[in-house]
Amino acid sequence: MKYIVQFEIIIAISLIGELLNRIIPLPIPASIYGMVILFTALCTGVIKLSAVRETGKFLIYIMPMMFIPATVGLLESWSVMQEFLTAIIVISLVSTVLVMAFTGHITQFIIKLKNKEDKK
Repeated sequence: MKYIVQFEIIIAISLIGELLNRIIPLPIPASIYGMVILFTALCTGVIKLSAVRETGKFLIYIMPMMFIPATVGLLESWSVMQEFLTAIIVISLVSTVLVMAFTGHITQFIIKLKNKEDKK
C-alpha cells in the first residue's frame, strides 16, 4: 500500500507538470516542470523524502528498461539514419563532452562553495 501512495504522489506531480506544460507557452517539457516541482517540494519540506523514497528507488532501478522502446525505434529507422550517421555521431560526441565539462565545472564550483562555508 505504501508503494501505491508514493507512486500516486509522483503521478500527481507529473500531472501538474503536464497541466503547466499546457498552460505556460514555453518550449519546456512537462517532465521538467514535474521534476522542478518535486525538487522544490522536497527542498521546502512540503513533501518528505520518506514519502517517495522507495518508489523513487524502484523507478531508478528499472530505468534501463525504459530505453528499450527508444532503442527499438532507432533500429527500425536505421535505413533513414544511415544517411546522417556522421552528423549524428559528431553531434552525440560534442554534446556528451559539453555536458560532461559543464557538469564537472558546476560540481567543482559547488564543492568550493561548500568548503568555504565549512571554513567559516
